[in-house]
Amino acid sequence: MSVAENTTAKEQPDFADLTRVFARIGLLSFGGPAAQIALMHKELVEDRPWLTERQFLNALSFCMLLPGPEAMQLATYSGWRLAGTVGGLIAGMLFVLPGAALILALAMLYAAFGQVPLVEAMFLGIKATVIIIVIQALIKVSQKALTSRLAYGLAAAAFVGIFFLQLPFPLIIVAAAVIGALFMAGGATDAAPVPAVKSGQTLKTIVTWAVIWLTPLAALWLMAPESVLTQVGLFFSKLAVVTFGGAYAVLAYMVQEVVGDFGWLTTGQMMDALGLAETTPGPLILVTEFVGFLAGAQAGGMGYGIAAAVVTLWVTFAPCFLWIFAGAPYIEWISAQPRLTGALSAITAAVVGVILNLSLWFALNVFFAEVSREPLGPLQLWTPTLSTLSLPALLLACLAGYLLLWRKLDLLKVIALMLLPGIAFHLLLPGI
Repeated sequence: MSVAENTTAKEQPDFADLTRVFARIGLLSFGGPAAQIALMHKELVEDRPWLTERQFLNALSFCMLLPGPEAMQLATYSGWRLAGTVGGLIAGMLFVLPGAALILALAMLYAAFGQVPLVEAMFLGIKATVIIIVIQALIKVSQKALTSRLAYGLAAAAFVGIFFLQLPFPLIIVAAAVIGALFMAGGATDAAPVPAVKSGQTLKTIVTWAVIWLTPLAALWLMAPESVLTQVGLFFSKLAVVTFGGAYAVLAYMVQEVVGDFGWLTTGQMMDALGLAETTPGPLILVTEFVGFLAGAQAGGMGYGIAAAVVTLWVTFAPCFLWIFAGAPYIEWISAQPRLTGALSAITAAVVGVILNLSLWFALNVFFAEVSREPLGPLQLWTPTLSTLSLPALLLACLAGYLLLWRKLDLLKVIALMLLPGIAFHLLLPGI
């Protein structure tokens, strides 16, 4: 069976057309996964019939089952479907590289100028906007995910587990997946036949991409096991296999580790990273590149920061090619498995609780200058010092909420607009 099944020969693109279209998608992929998926649907299904509706939707369902950025993996699958492994590499890399180059440039500027008071005032507006962005994501995900009492229960349990009990994010995801597979599986479906793919070929693909992914990491570990580069590589490799539910869900886990355990960044820097990632094309998970760069730059300067950014990109996105190239031949069959779809539904419900945790975490740290973690028996409570409330931050968040949730303005316009009141507060109230 050809990878271009259901298309005629004249509809199969050559590599020049494939490169041109996916370069366009990569440069225009602003606005998060929903907007990126809609853009790909328009380019690949509507404007040029390279994929059928069913192929596109089955691939999207499969990518949502995977860890990692679903939009980037959908692009990779689309390229694979049209032109094999080379097509998948072209599509996947073009989806990531434009945004990665821009994030690196912004991270370098941030490292050089981020501590200037005027720049910090500008970022206050971005931080306030990030709170509303995460709340907006929470509303969208909850509307789709919370469709039953069990789903609401999973969301509540996930929130309690991560906010009050500090349970590891991977544990919450695994528990939700098991519950979903057992209790949220749908009824019988029209099962697609098992594809005629040799198991030896699948194993070869897995081994090849595992070696590509892990060899640089092993070399770093052997040469400098205690270095920041090795720590960054190991951490983001682990992150690459637990990033179910999208970037907003995994940010809570990233904050726990990056801020609390490693001490690479502050919570404020994490929010600045997310705000900058929202303004660039490509997957939102590129926020990891910003984090890796700052961790490296603070340990050894700009050159070390660039090296850490490259390591972060490698271990974040190399696994995505492994998942797609190994699983792509089985997509039609996997999409018809009720227990897998049940596990995905449960994970999505749990992600609602995780994103709620992220919303509260960010809000506390933006609105209050001092937030402490107080033990209460087995629970951990985040307690703000009320006297440190920042009225400018609160007013800026209300303004961002009005522009995004009420007026429904474009995200990039809102982020640009929110720079101005931050500067105004800095000039009128220098103490912010």
